Amino acid sequence: MQARLRLLLLPLLLFANGNSSAAATAISAAPTVLDSAQCAQLKATHVMQSGAPVGCAQLQVVRFAFVDFEGQRHDDGEIMVMAAVAPQVQTIFKLLLARRVPLARAKLMNHYHGDDALAMADNNSSAFNDRPITGGGAPSLHAYGLAIDINPVQNPYLRRTANGAIAVSPEDGKPFISRLPHRAGMVDDQIVAIFAEHGFPIWGGHWRQPIDYQHFQVSRKTAEHLAKLPIKQAQAYFENSIAVYHGCLSGKKKTVAVRKICALAN
Repeated sequence: MQARLRLLLLPLLLFANGNSSAAATAISAAPTVLDSAQCAQLKATHVMQSGAPVGCAQLQVVRFAFVDFEGQRHDDGEIMVMAAVAPQVQTIFKLLLARRVPLARAKLMNHYHGDDALAMADNNSSAFNDRPITGGGAPSLHAYGLAIDINPVQNPYLRRTANGAIAVSPEDGKPFISRLPHRAGMVDDQIVAIFAEHGFPIWGGHWRQPIDYQHFQVSRKTAEHLAKLPIKQAQAYFENSIAVYHGCLSGKKKTVAVRKICALAN
């Protein structure tokens, strides 16, 4: 009877193992380059404009698993970044998953036609979007694929207006202006450390005006330099910047103040 049961279950087990293996392969696969269709879609959806600081050949899509706010696992997370930083970004999201840091969703910005306000309102975690900094002016670090936003609702963008009021983006982020008590999905010191130790040492939550709790980036100087280099050289430069950051931290107590100083080391 037991032998017969094993024979009946064998196809189901093989099917399950095959699916599990395929899913694991998809999640652990290396970041992928953009093909011509993906590049055309970026331009058609206004995620990449004419004169963008980086081109399609310099970008890659990182795919990863994440858990949502109900603790359910999703294997369809996607984020587009500069190719030079893609391996480290993949590691960042693996660590967030291992620590069960919830994300609402992670879709490429073409789903929102490059509309940052719409993506924030949908609580979407994202990176590449060829746009100026909020309020206009210079290109955002998102335009280089070198800035990452996570959970905009739980980590809103705050700006003090001329009359002293605080403008909050997205609107649903208002309950999270107060950072205590800590709630699920909010950036904390552990998350800041994960990003910093993998190449994104600048956190918008440390800024005075505006304050951008969702935002992590490299320095503008680093971004501009990386954009001029071939991919392999850019990756080597980025990895060296991480080594410099760790070297700065070595032997020191890893306080917020020390991390902020070491973030300026490059």
